[in-house]
Amino acid sequence: MFDSDKPVIAMIHVGALPGTPASSCSVREIVTQAVAEARIYRDGGVHGIAIENMHDVPYLRGGVGPEITAAMTAIALAVKDASNLPCGIQILAGANHEALAVAHAADLQFARVEGYAFAHVADEGIIESSAASLLRYRRAIGAERVQVWADVKKKHSAHALTADVDIGETAAAVEFMRADAVIVTGAATGHETSDADLTSVRQHCRLPIYIGSGVSAENLPRYAPLADGFIVGSYFKKDGKWSEPVDPHRVERFMRAHEARSSVTR
Repeated sequence: MFDSDKPVIAMIHVGALPGTPASSCSVREIVTQAVAEARIYRDGGVHGIAIENMHDVPYLRGGVGPEITAAMTAIALAVKDASNLPCGIQILAGANHEALAVAHAADLQFARVEGYAFAHVADEGIIESSAASLLRYRRAIGAERVQVWADVKKKHSAHALTADVDIGETAAAVEFMRADAVIVTGAATGHETSDADLTSVRQHCRLPIYIGSGVSAENLPRYAPLADGFIVGSYFKKDGKWSEPVDPHRVERFMRAHEARSSVTR
């Protein structure tokens, strides 16, 4: 899928979509901004892009309306065309079927999903396992080429319900339930991912492992041996804040660090 052995996937946090509390822009305006960020990422040398409706707070639980699915499809098509890079999508919160549908319609490569195996308590409420219905839906719409990347012990969530199942065992269940990759994060957006969590997942699971939060140019050398790729959002934004615009200088700094690591390992 990627032209790097340790791909960097850059996040586009699209503007608040129609009908959400913070919505203030038209879909056309949101598309224009997303495309501008996609071009910055493309020119900065990232290996892939993912889009997410993170500005739609507070999030619906387990599904979204057709207006969100339609808007995300328009954005995804434009980002894919502008970047000419492998692309993925997540639709919050736990709107996994909608994300898969958008990925299929827009010719994206993967959908990032939560609540794939086991359950957790998010601020939206209880998110339950979606693997069985999601993969059947993927088969039904002919979207088998779209990979499913599953978060384990997802950030911004409580995991007391599964406290007796550690993150490695959760990753093993994700593999058993036929996902294509595992995503490991810190406790919240921008928080560093635990080395111990990554090691446990590696010991229990043969799927590709992506770090989904807290990666920076500074800690990239430490993380590189522990993961197969990096999903980067906050670091690429102005002042390292996810809600700010993309900062081309931070993209350049990170990709220089990534290239330096690659040169050492070659």
